[in-house]
Amino acid sequence: MKDFRLHSHAQHSRAVQNNGAPHLRPTYQTTQFQNTSVERQRKATRRKSIIALAALAVFAILVAVITTNITQCQSSNLSTAATPNVTVYESPYDWDGMTEQNGRFVYSENGEVKSQLGIDVSELQGSIDWNAVAGDDISFAMVRLGNRGYTEGGLFADANAQFNLDGAQAAGLECGAYFFSQATTVEEAQEEADLALEQLNGRQLQLPVAFDHESIAEANARANNLDRETLTQCALAFCARIQEGGYEVMIYGNRMDLLRYNLNELEGIPVWLAEYGQPHPTAQMDFVMWQFSGTGSVAGILTTVDMNLRFTDAL
Repeated sequence: MKDFRLHSHAQHSRAVQNNGAPHLRPTYQTTQFQNTSVERQRKATRRKSIIALAALAVFAILVAVITTNITQCQSSNLSTAATPNVTVYESPYDWDGMTEQNGRFVYSENGEVKSQLGIDVSELQGSIDWNAVAGDDISFAMVRLGNRGYTEGGLFADANAQFNLDGAQAAGLECGAYFFSQATTVEEAQEEADLALEQLNGRQLQLPVAFDHESIAEANARANNLDRETLTQCALAFCARIQEGGYEVMIYGNRMDLLRYNLNELEGIPVWLAEYGQPHPTAQMDFVMWQFSGTGSVAGILTTVDMNLRFTDAL
């Protein structure tokens, strides 16, 4: 076997001897090959970089498209889901027909008056001249029959209930009544209804008997923290007992009082709404009577008095 290492070395030595310098051709060929190889590597690297950048751009576009579609779908779903749950209350009254003069309101539709002005009274108003009241354009009266104490829960008949009912009806006013409740149980609500019926004693009324259960601005008020279901059952029990006595019923309260009830369980029972300082009622609920002031002035009454507007097409 030949020794290729010695042969190559000898050839190189002869080239040096013959020319006085090394033969450069082999070195040139090697360098040219190396340069070509490096260039190919660079081109390959550039191609890979371009491909990677293109792939990244495509990925970014796909992510943007998918994100946009998801956002649009979510917005569409939210819009679709929200729309059926939105309930817009439509009042049966056209408040363009409400006018006010000297603190008294009149409601009209198509030029025809559809309201009556009235008051609600108790023994706190003292002795009332009912003929003078009737002469001051008052058409109806809601008379308190009694109340329950808000601390100890005692029952009290209104001392002037009979006098007020007799006098108002004799003067030609239509009459209804109310009971100021602080019942905390169904049994107490029924007791209140029984006292109301005892006070009426079969008297004919033109307007309903109202259940009036209010929160009291006192820390020791016994019924302030009554849960919604219990309060609703108290109202239903009172109304059922009054209806058994042959009278129509109604629920009284301001917006916050009324929201203490499960109103869907009281459906069909008319509402007497208290709301002061407005040109017309703003509560988003149906009602048949509006108590618009607690400081009214009426002939024949020495104290201030609650003022009410009855919507005659509704009640």
